[in-house]
Amino acid sequence: MRVTNFITPLLALLMTTAGLAGCIQKEDLLIDDVIGPDIRVLRIAYMTQDDYENPNEDPQSLATYLGDVLGIEVELYQVTSDGMAIEALRFGHADIAFMDGASGWVGWQKYDLEVLAADQKSDGRTYYNAHAWVLNGSDIANAYLDDDESTDPFALMEGKTSCHTGWLKSAGMLMPMGYLIGNEYASIVGDSTDISSLRTTIESYFSENALIPDKGTPYYGYGGAVKCLSDGTGDVAFAKDS
Repeated sequence: MRVTNFITPLLALLMTTAGLAGCIQKEDLLIDDVIGPDIRVLRIAYMTQDDYENPNEDPQSLATYLGDVLGIEVELYQVTSDGMAIEALRFGHADIAFMDGASGWVGWQKYDLEVLAADQKSDGRTYYNAHAWVLNGSDIANAYLDDDESTDPFALMEGKTSCHTGWLKSAGMLMPMGYLIGNEYASIVGDSTDISSLRTTIESYFSENALIPDKGTPYYGYGGAVKCLSDGTGDVAFAKDS
């Protein structure tokens, strides 16, 4: 069952350190309307894979399209994580990058990266809802459903095993923890200016067994977080609404 929802500001961010003046919205844009006249190669940091079941998901199609629209060469700079994408922007290996909203926030905070565009969902939103999920019959679920203001489901999360979608993920980590810290359920453990303190904060508020999976492991991602909850590994899972 869903306990409540948090709003994460962007589904995905397109970060840039290049001098881009606007977003590509139609095919008749002139190159000078979009990028500086001195740029003749646009490099996009992207997490690629060897094979794509759906050809439309192949980022090379995007590179080809942008090359045709802009009249310049567009190259893909392969990365394996959002962290690598941020580093590619920092050190000039890429001009723009696609990444999760949480990683985009880190890039903006630490390295002054800027948002060029946000992914827009079919209903027009550039954000999604993040939910905390628990099992029916659990003490957290009962506290949420009993219509008794004295029983706080968020307070009952303390000491429980949490299921996150991954490190520094928006709906799976940053927004829920921001809510819990901002509403004084959880206290920051460690140096508040060091992002690694978030891990110790999670393990302190929830339990030392809090699941923060790496990419490629069984509990990674939204499906993994729900699996973590449903198979009894964890007590509360954080995932987005769609």
